This record gives sequence, structure tokens and C-alpha cells, in this order.
Amino acid sequence: MNSNVFTQKTRKTKEFTITETRPYRSFSDYAKDTFGMKVYKVPIHLKGSCPNRDGTAGVGGCIFCGEEGGSFEWIQGSVREQFQKNKARMKARYKAQGFIPYFQNFTGTYLPLAQFKENLEAVAEEDIVGVSISTRPDCVDDAYLSAAKEIFPGKSITFELGLQSANEKTLKVINRGHGTREFIDAAHRIKGKGLRLTVHMILDLPWDSREDVLRGAELLARVGADEVKIHNLYVAKHTKLADMYEAGTFVPLPMEEFMERVILFLEHLPPETVIGRLLGRAPEEDVLFANWNRSWYCIRDEIVRRMIEENRPQGHLYRK
Repeated sequence: MNSNVFTQKTRKTKEFTITETRPYRSFSDYAKDTFGMKVYKVPIHLKGSCPNRDGTAGVGGCIFCGEEGGSFEWIQGSVREQFQKNKARMKARYKAQGFIPYFQNFTGTYLPLAQFKENLEAVAEEDIVGVSISTRPDCVDDAYLSAAKEIFPGKSITFELGLQSANEKTLKVINRGHGTREFIDAAHRIKGKGLRLTVHMILDLPWDSREDVLRGAELLARVGADEVKIHNLYVAKHTKLADMYEAGTFVPLPMEEFMERVILFLEHLPPETVIGRLLGRAPEEDVLFANWNRSWYCIRDEIVRRMIEENRPQGHLYRK
């Protein structure tokens, strides 16, 4: 095995780190390269909705999305109260030095512009190094992008788009309410403002093939995604997917297939793309199925082990 594959690399004039124990560029590697300190994202839960729930783009939401808009772990309180409490917890537990407030559930830009600004201003403190806002491809407006830049001058500003699949038919099956055209337009708007772009992808959708996974990697490279968050498909209670699971019309893909898809996806991404996560997790009491009854970190460690032993690091099959 070529051990140089897993050590520090330089691409053009931009340095980035891939450690020997992680054959992909993790968020912690990115934070170390960019901020020179230990940085954690601080989750903030917004009460809201999205156009795929209220009839604007669709009704019922995505088939996998629960009542809390995709997030499980959150605390009560205003935006500022949530930020302060979670930040204090992370300081004590992880010795974090820098923070990124993360508006994670529902659609962070699907609200009046004045309220959007108010939410951001509530977390504009000296010890934050940036902000991350989760939204949908059909809810990216230039006024909101500009507002974020005005409120956080000189900070790292990230907009996170849920794409999930590059297959148009799959997007209809999971009831996303948008297609890849809307995603490409939103990605160009975000990158055109000089902001960071994170994309969420579910790699074990049974309606996708491995070829669709590779097309997803190609699409993300083409729009210049700075970061990717990989998800596995879990079945949250009280969702359309839960009904399909109980009726037997949806059967999860095997764990082996998910792991192979993750490695294929990473192999075809640019090596400098940040990998925010390899898979998700959910509280046992909130789901009917998640992670094949395995701990998420065991699955992550197995993916890493295979990438190293088989010499399949992130980016080694990437071609411009």
C-alpha cells in the first residue's frame, strides 16, 4: 500500500490534511487547517416548516422526514438560549475553542427575511468562527445570502443543501419537491456569493443504483461543493417511510452495500472536499430501523478500515 496516499497533501496552492487514520478529509482536518483550533458546530433547533409540507411545493414532506424536520437532539429555548447552553456543554465536554452555530432542522431560509436576520444576530458572538444554515435548493434567495454576509463579515458562512440523490426519479419517490435543476441553480448562487456549500446525500436509497451514487459525486464536484454530509436511510416513526417499511414495500439495503457505496462515492470526489460525516444516527426510541442494529461508529470504523486496507482513499479515482 502507498502510505503517502494517507498523509498531508497539497493540491495547487491550497494545503489540506488527510490523516493516516482517516483516508478522507474530515471536518476536524478542515477546522485545523482553516482555523488552527478545535471547532464544533452548535446545533440550534428552529420551529418552522418547509415548502414541501405546507403545499407550496408539496404536502407531507419527504417520506423520511419526521415531525421535527430531520433533527432529534435539541433543547428548549430561544435561538440565543439554545446556542449558549449547547456551547457551554461543548466547552466542558470537548474542550472546544471555536464554534459554528448550526441552524439544522427544517428550512433555515423559509421564513421572513427580518426573522432570518434576527436568528443570525442572536448568535453573532466573538468566539464563533462561522455559521451554518440548513436549507433546500428551492429556498435559496440572494437577499438571504447577502444578509448572512453582512451579519458575519469575515466569517466562514456555509449554506447546507439537502439534495439526497442525483436521480430525478428517486427525488420524486422520496417526495423532495425539487429536482437537480433547482439544486444546481442554488449551488451557483451560493458559490457566486463566495460562500461555502455543503451538500447532504443519502447513499443507500434503494431506488438508486451505484451508478447514481457516482453521478452524485460527479455533480457535487462540478458545482464545487466544499463539504458533503453522507447519510444512511433510517426509518423514523410516524413517517411515510415508516408506513412503507411496516407494509413491506420498502426494504433497507444491506449494510455491506451501504459501505461499498460510501467508498465508491468518496473515491470519486475531489480529495479536498470536506467530509462532514460518513453516516447518521438517531435515538432508538424514535426509529423503527437505523444502522442495521449496529453502533454508528463501528460502521464508520469498518468503512475506514476497508479504505485503508484496500488502498481506496478519497479522490484517487477523481478526474476533472
